Amino acid sequence: MLRRTALALTALALALPAAAQEAPWPNRPITIMGGFPNGSGVDIYARKLAEPLTRALGVPVVVDNRTGAGGNIASEYVARARPDGYTFLLATAGTHAINATLYKSLPFDPLRDVTHIAILGDVPNVLLVSPQHSPSLRTCRDLIAAAKAKPGGLAYASTGNGASTHLSAVQFAVAAGIDVLHVPYRGQGPAMVSLLAGESAFFFNQSGPSIAPVQQGQLRALGVTTRARLAPLPEVPTIEQACGLPGFESSTWYGLIAPPHLPAPIQARMAEEVARIIAQPDFVTWLTDNQGITPPADPGPEAFRRIHEADIARWGEIVRRSGAQVD
Repeated sequence: MLRRTALALTALALALPAAAQEAPWPNRPITIMGGFPNGSGVDIYARKLAEPLTRALGVPVVVDNRTGAGGNIASEYVARARPDGYTFLLATAGTHAINATLYKSLPFDPLRDVTHIAILGDVPNVLLVSPQHSPSLRTCRDLIAAAKAKPGGLAYASTGNGASTHLSAVQFAVAAGIDVLHVPYRGQGPAMVSLLAGESAFFFNQSGPSIAPVQQGQLRALGVTTRARLAPLPEVPTIEQACGLPGFESSTWYGLIAPPHLPAPIQARMAEEVARIIAQPDFVTWLTDNQGITPPADPGPEAFRRIHEADIARWGEIVRRSGAQVD
């Protein structure tokens, strides 16, 4: 009798790990990592998405920002995390397309070390100046004229070397034929402070954190980097219109990714929930009217992969033309 009881207990003990592994997903908190500081466009979107995901999945979805190295710290962390469905990354074209060429070497592969979940939207930048410190810069043509009158004398802020806020300015400078000084900051907050303090003459900031300061009159928007005007800033022309730069366009994307080798059922469930959430009318309104972000026509994993692959090539060419490089 004792022997049979011991054998039964042994069998039960051996079965417990397997049962634990087969527990339905999700059964504990999920983390969405971000590579940029609190208050950045990435952080704003991640927190907005986490709320309805928490309700949909029945477990807490929390945001954890690990900043530095142009988003590479958070990106590497997620690339090496267990593919168990509890760690995701709100990636950007900067972290997973631009950085592929910008950095001579990366500790992860921006395309292979990824499970694509959903593309979250097309994100423009806004060309900003301070009306208090640069009252004469009322239009984009004024900015170009001032830069040509003083080569190398105008400084512009960015959220870091190789960020879209940097490369949009590089594209602009090349297209306009001007020589300007790049001053990188550690994230959107410090870069915005430098502009408000008059330390920088202009800043190509992402649309989300730019809209409120423009609407409140703290900053002046001279142009947007998309081919069409933004719904929340209808009076602001495109860079193409405002600056006389035909074909100018410089927008990026946000996307949700997971570590490589995420099980297909988890990928499918997460992709389905995200697609449903970002298609809700109130979420679409928040994207377009509050953040200036264009919702994706097809947010699914395969469409996301195609956009990702194409953007590595597209941004790679822009980086090579600009000469930008980070060791």
